[in-house]
Amino acid sequence: MIMKEDRRFPHRHEVLQFMKTKPALVIFIVLTYAFGYLTAYYNHVPPSTTVLKTVKATKPRGSLVDNFRVTTRCGDPVPPESIRQTVIDKIFNGTSPYVDFPPPHAGKYLRSKRIKGWGSYGAVFENLIRQVKPRTIVEVGSFLGASAIHMANLTRRLGLEETQILCVDDFRGWPGFRDRFKDMALVNGDVLLLYQFMQNVVSSGSTGSILPVPFSAGSALEKLCEWGVTADLVEIDAGHDFNSAWADINRAVRILRPGGVLFGHDYFTAADNRGVRRAVNLFAEINRLKVKTDGQHWVIDSVNVT
Repeated sequence: MIMKEDRRFPHRHEVLQFMKTKPALVIFIVLTYAFGYLTAYYNHVPPSTTVLKTVKATKPRGSLVDNFRVTTRCGDPVPPESIRQTVIDKIFNGTSPYVDFPPPHAGKYLRSKRIKGWGSYGAVFENLIRQVKPRTIVEVGSFLGASAIHMANLTRRLGLEETQILCVDDFRGWPGFRDRFKDMALVNGDVLLLYQFMQNVVSSGSTGSILPVPFSAGSALEKLCEWGVTADLVEIDAGHDFNSAWADINRAVRILRPGGVLFGHDYFTAADNRGVRRAVNLFAEINRLKVKTDGQHWVIDSVNVT
């Protein structure tokens, strides 16, 4: 039987005939150019972009939460009686900021006493000061000093004459705060909050127990840790959004002495909608601690976080 010719592929002589045509020549030139281009490209690409390393993922040791912990070691603890001078030396070049206060350019704008605070006189302050008998208190978020001055008065009344209160605040307020505090002066962009805070401290007779630490919470707490400045009582009352509260709590706990107490405002206020309570609860849950409440304040004691 004669098989029907298979026409799926051209015969050899047909291929040779095609190779002699102009279209074949054009295709050959294009393919040659493309091959040369690709060869040159791969020969000149830097090794760092062509050599890929496969990194085997390793299972983290312990809890996944460990990846979020700050493990930097703080400096050796400064004795409580040396903390005030340590801060004056590190921040104010060895001279108390109350010397020759107020400066001439600011004095005429300051009230003799201008104090405003939120939750600054709650029972929690006296309750904790009686309980802890702190030698050092760090307040994160001071504004015009209402709660700091209240705590200074309490320590004097309770016979804790040596207690030092460090007030961490950048004393810049917040964008638009002068819409609410129209009487605050503005001098070349400076809202003079630090000077009014200091004036309030002077008026209350508390210059020997209250020192401003005029920097952001993050940078100040990191430096206090580095310098070995620790506290028996730390109050968190600065930024009221979740991220700020979470960061401040986790930084502040590093400067807390064993047996110290961490507390803060706005656990039961409108600011909770922005995340204060969520930050506090998450910190307590991760570290297996209990949150207590005292009025609008939250309290975490027996803190032992590594």
